[in-house]
Amino acid sequence: MKKKMKEKNNYIEEILRLKKEKNAVILAHYYQPLDIQRVADYIGDSFDLSMRAKNDPAQTIVFCGVSFMAETVKILSPGKTVLNPNPHACCPMARMTGRSQLLELKKQYPGAATVCYINTIAEVKAICDVCVTSSTAVKIINRLEEQTVIFVPDKNLAGYVQKNTKKKIVSATGYCYVHNNFQEKLLTEAIQLHPDAEVIVHPECPPGVIDRAHHVFSTSGILQRVKESNAKKFIIGTEQGLLLKLKEMYADRIFYSIGPPGVCINMKKIRLSDIYESLINNTYEVEIPDDILAAAQNCLNRMIELSK
Repeated sequence: MKKKMKEKNNYIEEILRLKKEKNAVILAHYYQPLDIQRVADYIGDSFDLSMRAKNDPAQTIVFCGVSFMAETVKILSPGKTVLNPNPHACCPMARMTGRSQLLELKKQYPGAATVCYINTIAEVKAICDVCVTSSTAVKIINRLEEQTVIFVPDKNLAGYVQKNTKKKIVSATGYCYVHNNFQEKLLTEAIQLHPDAEVIVHPECPPGVIDRAHHVFSTSGILQRVKESNAKKFIIGTEQGLLLKLKEMYADRIFYSIGPPGVCINMKKIRLSDIYESLINNTYEVEIPDDILAAAQNCLNRMIELSK
């Protein structure tokens, strides 16, 4: 145990030294292990981190999250070096709708607006009209002129949007395996055990869970709601990493998960040693073909404009 702790502390010390030496900034998603978050300059959700990277003067970005997030950073900061410490850390949902599947949906619904959740790969963003985050999806879709909207890849977020718009939402069949496992039966049991708890869930959860929640928010929105709430107990429907973060931030409150805490195993693949190697050897640099990058950038820039 002492040896592991010493090794961990050595990595942390070297990472902090290297990022100063290399004019690098480290970004960590809320779902990252706490050790990773402690060496990060910024902690947040995927789009917030992408904007922080864009506005930070550092020319080297080390992104601790899943691969589509590192791609988004590169799309918005094409002139910077973006490093993905572990390319095996990927989001299964982001790959549930590929380019060919989306093109087929476009053929079936000519004239429909094509909207992608930020949880998509760059080549899918490149053939979409606009990108959205979980917090901006309803607002942006309601601002579009088209009355039919193809939404990829998340069926649960699409369902949440459909409840908040008069437009026709044509959904792909993808889902987040972590949030999709939070089923209504488990929430019912959690509410029975903790009837005085405030229920806050992510819109990637299934419809039955969303219907029974007091609030539905994005990752950062959940943090903000807890901050503003007077409640002392909360049932949270999102990945374990945020639950641990909340427990760390608010020791005077009690946080429960809907059933067994959901763990994104892909988010947990990055280690301190990966960050160290990435800074030492510039591995693994995110590279996107120029044509795809430019088209995906248009998709993201339109999101930024429509979300104002």
